[in-house]
Amino acid sequence: MSQPALTPTLAVVGAGAWGTALAQMLASDGRPVLLWAREPEVVEAIGKERRNTFYLPGVELTDGVRATGDLAAVGDCDIALMVTPAQHLGTVLSALHPHPRDLVLCAKGIDAANGRLLHEIAGSAAPGSEIAVLSGPTFAHEVAAGLPTAITLACGGGEAQWDRLAPAIGRAHFRPYYSDDLTGAEIGGAVKNVLAIACGVVDGLGLGLNARAALISRGYAEMLRFGAALGARAETLAGLCGLGDLVLTCSSPDSRNFSLGRALAAGADPVQLMADRRTVAEGAHTAPVLCRLAAAHGVSMPISEAVERLLNGAPAPEVVLALLARPLTAESPAA
Repeated sequence: MSQPALTPTLAVVGAGAWGTALAQMLASDGRPVLLWAREPEVVEAIGKERRNTFYLPGVELTDGVRATGDLAAVGDCDIALMVTPAQHLGTVLSALHPHPRDLVLCAKGIDAANGRLLHEIAGSAAPGSEIAVLSGPTFAHEVAAGLPTAITLACGGGEAQWDRLAPAIGRAHFRPYYSDDLTGAEIGGAVKNVLAIACGVVDGLGLGLNARAALISRGYAEMLRFGAALGARAETLAGLCGLGDLVLTCSSPDSRNFSLGRALAAGADPVQLMADRRTVAEGAHTAPVLCRLAAAHGVSMPISEAVERLLNGAPAPEVVLALLARPLTAESPAA
């Protein structure tokens, strides 16, 4: 008689708002989830108060979430959701016990040092593991509250990996959809962060909803062009991890990147904004490397380039006027 399959052990590596929300969601059916935090004060707050008072203060965490500051405790967990900021992923993975497992990448961005996508970094740092990417329109506080959410789960290990991960990660209120396009899933999440900064600027300058809708549409065309150059599939970017995430993040002040854009529109100094923010607006790190990669591939991305200028200190009204003064052209993803 065959033995029943063992329930995989779950760890979430990174206890910011998103990591904490994922741990709460995963533990909502009673399964134990290990949550690793870099900061001792976060571990202490979760242990004593059942709250991450620093990053997700309004959510009381279920008893199934156990916090630790010891990365070795992740040990031989079967599935590790990596939710450390994109720029620190390689460092954390290098310190993680090299147990072959499913690594699910949940951060969004591009490595600023060398332009690598996160699944490329993970493949180098953890060669014995199979890589997946979790991406889509997700605000942490809604996921933690159990509100309905749908995401893309792109599996580098194909359908066999999906068969392991979907029942382990999916919940009644958290619905994954299968893809095997890691590049597309990552590009959607990275580019939308940059475009959300631009939409925050539009909102902060009071330019109206027409302008925001136009920016989302033309920004999506930039995403498609860049994705095509790097080998992503257009249908991936038309889904939850691309267009879906773009619409959410470009439409709400709950987005850190959108809020950063509004602050830039008000004339705030970009360096001070980034220094003062406890949570990471990843689009600010992504914009420069995105523009470098786009130029190297001959891809036109004027909105992304405008965001880079803003982050380098250019006044928001001047940047917007330069965008509006571009030559008239046909409307197509290639333009």
